[in-house]
Amino acid sequence: MIRSDVIFVYVAVSALKEIAKELGKKDWNFKLNPCDGNSNWQTPVAGHPPQFNNSVVCNCSFDGVCHVVEISLKGQDLTGVLPKSLAKLPLVNYIAVTGNRLSGSIPKFLGSIISLGYLCLENNMFYGYVPAELGKLVNLATLVLSANNFTGELPRELSGLTNLIELRLSSNSFSGKIPYQLGNCTQLQKLEIQGSGLEGPIPPAISHLSNLTELRISDLYGHVSQFPDLSSMTNMEKLMLRSCNITGIIPGYISQMSKLYHLDLSFNNLEGRIPDLAGLRLQKMNLFRSYSSENNFDLAMCLRKYPCVKEYYSVHINCGGQGATIEGKFYEPDQDQAGAAYFNPSNDHWGISNTGSLWDTNDDGHYIATNVSMLTMNHSKLYTEARYSPLSLTYYGRCLANGNYTVTLHFAEIVFRDNQSYQGLGRRVFDVYIQGAIKLKNYDIKNAAGAVDKARTENFTKVCVTNKTLEIRFQYAGKGTTAVPKRGLYGPLISAISIESDLKPPDNKKKTIFIVVGSAATTLCVTLIVLGIAWHRGHIGDRISREKELRGLDLKTGVFTYRQIRAATDNFSAANKLREGGFGSVYKAFAVKQLSSTSRQGNREFVNEIGMIAGIQHPNVVRLHGCCIEGNQLLLVYEYMENNSLAHALFDPKTEINWAARQRICIGIAKGLAFLHEESVLKMVHRDIKATNVLLDTDHTPKISDFGLAKLHEEENTHITTKIAGTMGYMAPEYALWGYLTYKADVYSFGVLALEIVAGKSNMKYRPSEDYFCLLDLAVVMKRKGSLADLVDPRLGSDFNKNEAMRMMDIALLCTNQSPALRPTMSQVVNMLAGRTKVKEPIMAPSSGYDEELGLQVLEGKFIEMHSHDTEETETLLKASSSSSHLFSNSQISED
Repeated sequence: MIRSDVIFVYVAVSALKEIAKELGKKDWNFKLNPCDGNSNWQTPVAGHPPQFNNSVVCNCSFDGVCHVVEISLKGQDLTGVLPKSLAKLPLVNYIAVTGNRLSGSIPKFLGSIISLGYLCLENNMFYGYVPAELGKLVNLATLVLSANNFTGELPRELSGLTNLIELRLSSNSFSGKIPYQLGNCTQLQKLEIQGSGLEGPIPPAISHLSNLTELRISDLYGHVSQFPDLSSMTNMEKLMLRSCNITGIIPGYISQMSKLYHLDLSFNNLEGRIPDLAGLRLQKMNLFRSYSSENNFDLAMCLRKYPCVKEYYSVHINCGGQGATIEGKFYEPDQDQAGAAYFNPSNDHWGISNTGSLWDTNDDGHYIATNVSMLTMNHSKLYTEARYSPLSLTYYGRCLANGNYTVTLHFAEIVFRDNQSYQGLGRRVFDVYIQGAIKLKNYDIKNAAGAVDKARTENFTKVCVTNKTLEIRFQYAGKGTTAVPKRGLYGPLISAISIESDLKPPDNKKKTIFIVVGSAATTLCVTLIVLGIAWHRGHIGDRISREKELRGLDLKTGVFTYRQIRAATDNFSAANKLREGGFGSVYKAFAVKQLSSTSRQGNREFVNEIGMIAGIQHPNVVRLHGCCIEGNQLLLVYEYMENNSLAHALFDPKTEINWAARQRICIGIAKGLAFLHEESVLKMVHRDIKATNVLLDTDHTPKISDFGLAKLHEEENTHITTKIAGTMGYMAPEYALWGYLTYKADVYSFGVLALEIVAGKSNMKYRPSEDYFCLLDLAVVMKRKGSLADLVDPRLGSDFNKNEAMRMMDIALLCTNQSPALRPTMSQVVNMLAGRTKVKEPIMAPSSGYDEELGLQVLEGKFIEMHSHDTEETETLLKASSSSSHLFSNSQISED
């Protein structure tokens, strides 16, 4: 009889020798039997970390024959490719090669090892496609492909892994969508798809995975999606849906997941209320920026409310380190160990906010990194320690004098190594934002510096501070590695920060803030839109009492002096005048809009506009920076819009705006209105949506402006009956004729504006005729004739998307339906413009109660009445309508 160990030699030893040769592995002692339990073949030694393992395990219960069933080669710094000889171990059920430098693609032969139940290739340099043959491994319970360079789409055949319990695909460069076929893997308990390169949305089939206890999906590209149905996952313990472009509400069933203790829904676009989670035993929860940007808590806004003892012109911070004096500048210490969901106002002029949790380690205090080798660079004290975050790290400079600053960021990679071990595979990739604008995208410290332990500085000039607050944010970009040198240490890292004003600090003897800021007025980088309201001419006492009354109000915004404003506009010179607005003249340069002394609008509109938008922050709503109340001057200070108004872009023959920009502008306006109507804490009707009240920044991002006529909407009221205020040609008929005001009045105005965007013509250009009354009427006529496509701006030529243009015009006609009930909401408009929902066919027949001919007669009557009532305003309207070179400040009706 042949001895079992002899059989083993024939069956396995030759295969192990081939494997050792292919991997360059020289520490296997083939003089010993791998199956006798000798320590030479079964390590780690007790006490070694789990990422290091060098073991071969046998099973000798096969009729006296020993077979290799486990090979664990973790952290062995192996190179090469997966050995072909693995196929000669037919009963192996466990292969782990974590933490090496193996490369190449996954060999197809692995699909033939049917006995395989565990396959872990994490933390290597594998690349290429995942072979469909892996779908044949019907006994596979664990598949880990994280932290490699895999590309391409995931094969559908993975749905054949019906016994799969754990699947990890994070930190790769896959493409395509998450396969809906994964819904067939109903035994899954753990699914990780973090920073994988895959696109959204999360497939609905994920709802079939009722056995999940841990679900981690993050950084999905592609379309938005509703919150996935996870209601069947009653055993959920860890749930991460971070940066997945999820909209809608957080479903109430989350509060019923009694075993849930980790929750991360950060960086999404959620709406509505947060469910009551008090009954859960949550240990870690992150909802940072989980709601649409306009509803997220803005810490910078909150900080502005804290009083400043004095103004500062510089801030220097040694992030994570001790205080250090470098080149005569003292870098303040920053050694607080607190981590996730934590804000630390270190002193009166700077603070730090850290968000994100270390899910894969119990070391929640690991938010300061310390160098692991000798540093030889200059000013090494700045790089010995560094502040670290798993997700998002924000530094706030407070009580800074307004003006321009130079920001210097000091980096050094002191955690990852640059050697031939698997630790050299670590890639830290993050984004850097300053004042909300991205400055460094996909930043890799090691690549930028050329090596680890090497200093790298990044300088940013003309950083504008307008509210005494400067925000610098470092955010994990969903890229890089998530498990080197150990799982969880992949977030941003910053060594030191220097913030210095471009202005010379004032003499300490001059203590008034207004003088300090006044000296900076000519260098402010925001537009100061000054709404100067001349109160009635009367006794000085009247003016003083009005000023005192307004100053006594809590206006919730910053304050500038009239002296600053006057200096910024060169004493309101004609050279800096941009246009006439609803409140008066608009100036640029460090910027100003000044109300005419004959304006019929006054204190109420001034306070109304501040009250409406002081707390609003949305990418498509103009941002208020401050105000001025002095004597008979009431001034508002807004952000600067480099590209003037939408009217200027559309109607000035000297400007050109392509179709992509028009489409983006239209969607942006719709999003801004949807926010004002449905998502803002203070829901409001704007009442004066038109091209001149939409401003454009450098990138042609639209910003809704001029809130002086806006009305707050009370949720318990379906409508407001109010006096008419707005612009002829843009007002909804039910509002213009009867003063019946709802959100649908803004929807109507948006519809008119959308037609102008497509046609490149003003709705006010047309006059009553036999064929049509205005641009909107022309669109209705052309729609009925089937020639609506001819309305597209001829300046675009053929360089536009016809389907998008037709869709936009059909939506515009839906929005301008004579019946408010038949108009969509603005959130529905956003979905239709984005192509997420189908556009209904516009109803062209007139609705009961508002005949087309009657409507035409009434509107014509209104036009004549307006002309006789205020010839000057009407002449302005005619001028704006007939001259495309004008800035198109359409006449306003105000019967308040």
